[in-house]
Amino acid sequence: MGSVAAALRERAFKVTGSDENVYPPMSLFLEKKGVALKEGYRAENIPADADVVVIGNAMKRGNPEVEAVLSRKLLYLSLPEVLKNYFLRGRHNLVVTGTHGKTTTTALLTWIMEKAGRKPGYLIGGLPTNLGQGARLNDSEYFVIEGDEYDTAFFDKRSKFIHYLPELLIVNNIEFDHADIFKDLEEIKLSFERLLNIVPQNGMVLLNGDDANCVEVAKDCLAQMIEVGFSKNCAQRIRDLAYSSEGSSFKLGEETFEIPLIGEFNVRNAAMAATAARFYNVPKAKIDSAFKSFSGIARRQEVRGEERGVKVIDDFGHHPTAIAHTLHALRHRFPDHRLWAVFEPRSNTGRGAIRSSGCCGRDSRRWPPCLLREERRFHCRSNRTNAKNERHCDGFQQWRIR
Repeated sequence: MGSVAAALRERAFKVTGSDENVYPPMSLFLEKKGVALKEGYRAENIPADADVVVIGNAMKRGNPEVEAVLSRKLLYLSLPEVLKNYFLRGRHNLVVTGTHGKTTTTALLTWIMEKAGRKPGYLIGGLPTNLGQGARLNDSEYFVIEGDEYDTAFFDKRSKFIHYLPELLIVNNIEFDHADIFKDLEEIKLSFERLLNIVPQNGMVLLNGDDANCVEVAKDCLAQMIEVGFSKNCAQRIRDLAYSSEGSSFKLGEETFEIPLIGEFNVRNAAMAATAARFYNVPKAKIDSAFKSFSGIARRQEVRGEERGVKVIDDFGHHPTAIAHTLHALRHRFPDHRLWAVFEPRSNTGRGAIRSSGCCGRDSRRWPPCLLREERRFHCRSNRTNAKNERHCDGFQQWRIR
């Protein structure tokens, strides 16, 4: 929201805003851009001459400003609608979706386009080290955007990505997630079907050909389609995968690529980004240059420091599948180290899965072995150690989430 507000200000709009709490660094950034901020929500914060009110997806009925907008019958839009109407129309929009890998794939693709001299606009749900910021809303003909399946606003329960006018669409994978808004996997698949239904016939869909859910939701799509993956049915097949402590190498078709990232998920992310770049005629040399110079994303297998030989690594993964793949990648990256996994289940999907499965105790297929932080909110029943001295948590004696 802050990046969009600043970009609108740069386009000569007068912009004001409210938030429950206003604090640096975003408050200083917006003030520098000339955006007037109000702390707390009050009906009088909305100017009498407001042309458009943008309502974030955290806002609900009962909020005094929401109620004022409705009572005054003002024009209001969600943030995805603002992006669609003011920043995405008329552009080549490259939309990256899927349950896992969206942020990494979006960052890789943006960096490729940047190194190719396309200077794309972008909106990424993380902080790519190469780019230094998660958003750039410029006037480039290209826009790379992370497409989230979460809902748009209290008045529009469709997924955000429905608004992003995709010309090229990447579908990395589809699993059940966002248990607070989706009842089951079928509801998530319906959202993806709706998205695939609006890709134009002169556009392109890049699909995970190894994921049955992806293949199913795309069966009626009229756009051009390329399946990317490890299986023989994929038009762009990933082969000859090899890991080292420094990264991964793989073949995509007949071309070999190297990335400074480890793990099957990251290789698939890179293959998707490379295939997308080819659609826009980016030379392989530019893709190689971007891959080799890619320096990662904050909180994606990020080494935060080392003390007495113990490396501390931060990762944002919260979904059972993402955690399993992250641990697998770290085992390749640090083959001679003991691996301790400390997991805090903060998402609705994570908390719901633990409640239903007893963490790793009753359904080990769903959750990877992990050590949960022993603090007041968690009570571990028993711990065990395997042959590699990795610690595991068998389950919970009590469940406490505040």
